[in-house]
Amino acid sequence: MISKFIKNIFAPDPFQLPAHQAYVSLVTQARQPVFYQEYGVADTLDGRFDVIVLHMFLLTKRLENKKLEFLRAIWEAFFSDMDRSLREMGASDTGIGKRIKKMAQAFYGRISSYEATLDTESEFKESLKRNLYRNMEATDLQLDSITRYVKRNLQNLQTQDLEYLIKGELNFCS
Repeated sequence: MISKFIKNIFAPDPFQLPAHQAYVSLVTQARQPVFYQEYGVADTLDGRFDVIVLHMFLLTKRLENKKLEFLRAIWEAFFSDMDRSLREMGASDTGIGKRIKKMAQAFYGRISSYEATLDTESEFKESLKRNLYRNMEATDLQLDSITRYVKRNLQNLQTQDLEYLIKGELNFCS
């Protein structure tokens, strides 16, 4: 009994690898030029962070109340990647914690904002404008286009088999 308990403590998380694969797919999609060239999101660290968070929202919405362990593993992959990126950019160990805390607040704030406004298109567009474009101007065409993209992918992800998703096999449409 005790050996089984100890074995479980040191066993690898069964969702770690598929969550990493799903996260890589998500980041690959978030790096598509369309977000920066057509939709007008700033091609900066902040802009890329915001587009990744938008895709995290899409996947979070799909996994809502299902496979929460897998969702937790994807969020862990996200924050681990943010930590690694900050270190690569030369952030000190003492500064990492503060920056990750700020990123976490931004992450949860955006996810909450998208969730709260999703059902009302005008409010959702305002949420996208505030979070994706920050202090930049976004045209109505850009906001309409990114809103349609989000709606398409919410539907698209709903059609994907949950068992494939938790194996890290997810696909976004353009």
